Amino acid sequence: MHAIVSHAPGTVGCAPRADAKFERTRTEENTMDKVLIEDLRDGVLTLTMNRPEARNALSLEMSELLNDALRRAQTDRNVRAVVLTGAGGAFCAGGDVKSMAAGRDVTQTFEQRVESLRSRAEASRMLHELAKPTIAVIPGAAAGAGLALAMACDFRVAVAGAKLTVAFAKVGLSGDYGASYFLTKIVGPSKALELLMLSPLLSAEDALGLGLVHRVFPAEQFAAQSAAFVSALASGPSVAFGNIKQNVNLAAVSDLRTSIDSEATHQVRCMSTADHAEAAKAFVEKRAPKFTGA
Repeated sequence: MHAIVSHAPGTVGCAPRADAKFERTRTEENTMDKVLIEDLRDGVLTLTMNRPEARNALSLEMSELLNDALRRAQTDRNVRAVVLTGAGGAFCAGGDVKSMAAGRDVTQTFEQRVESLRSRAEASRMLHELAKPTIAVIPGAAAGAGLALAMACDFRVAVAGAKLTVAFAKVGLSGDYGASYFLTKIVGPSKALELLMLSPLLSAEDALGLGLVHRVFPAEQFAAQSAAFVSALASGPSVAFGNIKQNVNLAAVSDLRTSIDSEATHQVRCMSTADHAEAAKAFVEKRAPKFTGA
């Protein structure tokens, strides 16, 4: 069951303020006690990482809840877009360094620890492969695995002044959650090595120039403009968007013939959708189409 919450006046679904008041969920639990808040409305599933006291660092519980929410989103027909964001003016500081400093679980073997980390990083794979638009709404700092999760999304919008950094090398680590994969795809191998090894602190504007984010909005307009950006995707032809995403992901790792074959298959599937029929009718009638995601 999704935890449906209502935001206080002046907030938007995709970027809740840290001081937003939430109603109780359907199960009468206080959502502010949750480390991951789920908010489904108007086709947009907003997943808010909610550990503001730790700048939304990824705990084991948060990782497991995020994986579970993304699995459900894939098959939920009511979800037409997924937003990942953070509470308290930060996106996500990455792994919980304080927990790391406390030492590892000596009862686990090396192989068990590898599998545990790989399993938690499934969130990045699902955000990347989900057949629906995924958007990282970045209200503040994004670092390490947090930045990797943002890069796993199809789109990233950031508030002016937000700080982004890869950060792994700063704590003697090599990277996880697909950071090396996404960085290499976005900025190329040479720049990826620079960002991974030197971990410079990037402004949102720097990140825009590198292609790490798609839009940077002023703080006073961030909630409204990020909501409009998300709404435009959620109200679009969902089936076509899912097929476009599959085409692009395949094109990144395949040859032209394979891509053309994939495009043909997906195009024919889209031709049979109600959204295509509506768009064709709207074109003839000289009006904007109203997509339903069917």
